[in-house]
Amino acid sequence: MARIPEVVVAMDWGGTWARASVANKNGQLLWDTRLPNVVGGSKEQLLEDAESVLRQAIDWCGERQIAGIGIAAAGPIDADTGTFYAPPNLAVLDGVSIKEMWESKLGYPVFIGNDANLAALGELNYGAGLDARNQGRPIRTLVYVTVSTGVGGGVMDRGQVLLGANGMASEVGHMTIDSSEGAPRCQCGNTGCLESLASGTSIARAARVRLNDPGLLPSSLAGHDVESITAEAVFAAAAQGDRLSQSVLDGVVWALSVGLTNLLHLFNPDIIVLGGGVTRGLTEAGLLGSINDGILQRAMSERHKNFSLASSKLGDSVGMIGAASLVWQELGLA
Repeated sequence: MARIPEVVVAMDWGGTWARASVANKNGQLLWDTRLPNVVGGSKEQLLEDAESVLRQAIDWCGERQIAGIGIAAAGPIDADTGTFYAPPNLAVLDGVSIKEMWESKLGYPVFIGNDANLAALGELNYGAGLDARNQGRPIRTLVYVTVSTGVGGGVMDRGQVLLGANGMASEVGHMTIDSSEGAPRCQCGNTGCLESLASGTSIARAARVRLNDPGLLPSSLAGHDVESITAEAVFAAAAQGDRLSQSVLDGVVWALSVGLTNLLHLFNPDIIVLGGGVTRGLTEAGLLGSINDGILQRAMSERHKNFSLASSKLGDSVGMIGAASLVWQELGLA
């Protein structure tokens, strides 16, 4: 008699870390480890290190029956083949296909998705979506947006991830928010993208630009090495009443209000969930309410206003929990 699978192995593979875990069907992480990506590492080095943390997770499981392996990967990736397409934070992996390779090497079915898409799946099944269901509010459509070093997103509709024709849907960080001539340039090559206006990288850049303009507000940040200023420093200064830093965050609130209103009109969600380090900073600064107000002011109808804005319940484990959820779902064991 076949044993019932007890656990899955999940990995969140981004530009900084390869992090692997073992999860059960309740979305609980039973064990995890991480390995930093080698700065400037080769394709072979990154693949070897990622495979090593997966093997550690498999070894930890011992006699536990493993259902499969789920991978949440940063950047555009084909979910069917596990092929990377110009991932900005894992650039040397462009064109590399990992699904068949790891299924052959590791001996388990491998399921793969973009990290933001799988974060949306994790939040629906085990995070903000579960909280809503427990309160008697079933979730039909959930939009997840991560605001961190970059900005990404995922959309769940009727329990399914919206992938698009080529699996590249929901690149919400690259919708145009500011079309003016002076709009900041984004890493994608365009100007005025949401990512170029609301990410942690953009917050630091906006502060540096303002500090280099002698006509703008005085700031406690002026005592710092301007090029070393981070988003964290801007949040800290704003909390102490620094007007320049507060003006930078006002710009972030405006950009997110516009961008999230666009998503509201496109997808008509029951709930928008925000995750990532910048979201934590905005939450601690008490600015989520201002973002919500900005969305409501722009919403085109009363029915569009029937949504809730929430911060992620799963923190920095959201990608791994989503990857685990993908395995259970794809195998029909959810």
